Amino acid sequence: MSDSKLDQIINDTEDSSQGNLLSFLQPKNWKINLMAPREAKRKVEKSMQKAQDTINKARFISRDLSWLKFDERVLDQARDSEKSLFDRLKFLAITASNLDEFFTIRIGSLYNYIDFGKERTDYSGLREVPFKQTLISSAQEFSQEKHRLFIEEILPLFPENGLMLANLDDLTPDELADAEAYFHRTIYPMLTPMVFDHTHTFPSLLAKTLIFGVVTVGFADKKNAKGKYEKDRKISFVQIPLNLTRLYVIERDDKVLFLPIEQIIQHYLQVLYRNVEIESTTLFRITRNGDFDVVEHEDTETDFVDEIKKKIKDRRLGRVTRVEVEENHSDFLLGEMLKRWTLEKSDIFIKKSILDFTAFWQILKHPEFKTKLAANHAVVPPLGLKSVKISDIFDTMKRGDILLHHPYNNFEPVIQLLEQAAEDSQVLAIKITLYRISKNSRIASALLRAAENGKHVSVLFEVKARFDEENNIREATRLQKAGCFVIYGIPGLKTHTKLLQVIRNEGSHVMSYAHLSSGNYNEDTAKLYTDLGLLTTDSRITQDISEFFNVITGHSMPTHYEHLITAPRDMRNRLIEMIEEEVENHKQGIPAGICWKINSLQDLDTMEALYKASKAGVPVLLIIRGICCIRPQRSGLSENIFIKSIVGNYLEHTRLYYFHRGGEAKVYGGSADVMVRSFDRRIESLFEMVNPRAKNMAITILDWNLRDTVNSYEMQEDGNYWKVESSEPFNIHEAFYQIAEEDLIEQLTFEKYTVNLAQTEN
Repeated sequence: MSDSKLDQIINDTEDSSQGNLLSFLQPKNWKINLMAPREAKRKVEKSMQKAQDTINKARFISRDLSWLKFDERVLDQARDSEKSLFDRLKFLAITASNLDEFFTIRIGSLYNYIDFGKERTDYSGLREVPFKQTLISSAQEFSQEKHRLFIEEILPLFPENGLMLANLDDLTPDELADAEAYFHRTIYPMLTPMVFDHTHTFPSLLAKTLIFGVVTVGFADKKNAKGKYEKDRKISFVQIPLNLTRLYVIERDDKVLFLPIEQIIQHYLQVLYRNVEIESTTLFRITRNGDFDVVEHEDTETDFVDEIKKKIKDRRLGRVTRVEVEENHSDFLLGEMLKRWTLEKSDIFIKKSILDFTAFWQILKHPEFKTKLAANHAVVPPLGLKSVKISDIFDTMKRGDILLHHPYNNFEPVIQLLEQAAEDSQVLAIKITLYRISKNSRIASALLRAAENGKHVSVLFEVKARFDEENNIREATRLQKAGCFVIYGIPGLKTHTKLLQVIRNEGSHVMSYAHLSSGNYNEDTAKLYTDLGLLTTDSRITQDISEFFNVITGHSMPTHYEHLITAPRDMRNRLIEMIEEEVENHKQGIPAGICWKINSLQDLDTMEALYKASKAGVPVLLIIRGICCIRPQRSGLSENIFIKSIVGNYLEHTRLYYFHRGGEAKVYGGSADVMVRSFDRRIESLFEMVNPRAKNMAITILDWNLRDTVNSYEMQEDGNYWKVESSEPFNIHEAFYQIAEEDLIEQLTFEKYTVNLAQTEN
């Protein structure tokens, strides 16, 4: 917290008869005995400085603080005045969803320790309570900046773009009459006040739902000591139904008005409290702990799915981790909620504008504006193919490997492989792992048709994919009823690998067609996420896939894979072995280097191996979109580690692992990040690029990511990120639409990037 902010609080406090100094920083108690303001300031500053010193000295960076740093980079996209209003609104909506997940999962997980008295020391070196205070302080500053950006820089752009975030006062009499009719016709019948008093228990309020807290007053039956009847306050809650559109839309000739539905409800709320005096109405929104450990059963899959369903319900009623509330709120209501949910005032996020920025998705999907987002280029053919359309996927795959780079190449070949296999009389079997699929998925439809046509269809369906459990259970049940052999994951593990295999009888022999990917079998996200997918009939790889499917669907335990690295079996050990090989090569004067492109880096053993490589002099180039717990360029520890993050119009989701090996590089793609959960608690796979064109394409992808100067942020030793600026912009989200065969390279040149990054750092 800045000195100016503390000084303002103290000045406000010294002018206040309440003396309510910094109570948001005090643990547990709503009412406290207060010290002198200046002494309190010094104590707070000392405590905060001690925590910051501990963080600065730590060998690793906090996973959770790194998460918030990623959200800051996403918010930076909304700051970009070169982007349209609608793209900026998109990124604001994304930050809202990200922060919801942060409080649901990361803060929820931390409360699992705090509430049950379990000890935990974060990578930052802080114990659970001071660490939670540090996270909340960072989240508060982030939230305030997000709302400042919206109010001061983005909201003023609405009128010139043909829309308005309206208030009731902005409506004409006819429009107000329509809004009133909408309330009485549609909204009013759905509203249910839930009172809380000595005869009614505290209601179970839903997470991520707009709720009115209503304080009503009457007169007590008994007189007080002064002989007067006291006011009797009661609290009730009115939840805004989730199936109501978030914004009420009014279309005028010159603009479209979006009126937050809570304004309509608040205006007519008195009809729910006839002959009762309303003292205050407060709009708020809560987040609950959604981090649960599934108790898995080995006896029957039915029990397992039932357990998942129960846990989904428990998530809806988990402990409250955050309260977002409008600026004009009732302190009485807030105090009661804090006591009820065992929260501190620092857990209250006061908002000066619309509470939930995910409402902006409704604006972006409105027919008038849905074409206003930055348009993607038309997809281009994968290298080696002349057209994006493939007449016969089986024949095309037999001619050579195809490396798909989404979203620049479309997802159609993968869908075509499944749809053609479903109808092809020569296809014997289909095996696939599913983690997240789209609604109305063509993938699921193709599998259903294949089963109906008599193919043997095996589906390992991961029902524990976070926040997609319900959709996955529903789709898995459909597949099972159609005759597919459905496996609901492996006890104790989450299946995250992305594999597809089609077995086809070709007369003289049986042929295996395979797809291996870094991304999900989801045709919607393939348009928004950068991912790699390899289509291959190479027997060296398909044999490994067959063995791996036998492991995850049965009891096979192969001793060796030729070109796959799998988890939880040996992924961590194999990656560390290859790091150590680069160290040994460097000691012997053989060119060495490591370059990875991943989403997250958190595994301690692997990070220690990277530190050792850096200290030995091996250049380590890391392109990490999100969480990064390793410190780059710390003296005596990581001078040769350089880290950048790419955040832009596409979500970077590709995973690539490059080891230089004296110029004879090994390159792996796949589903796994460098995290404890990936290595120990997930079924994952990395696949080696053995086809020369596919390998060179993967190396070129790494090279161009390192070259990018438009979407790039360089990580500093203290965990902060600097936006890369260049007089010669290179934007990978544009460049990959123009890539040609002659652009491909066979190996990375580490020197040019380590020198450039070191110069930027200086």
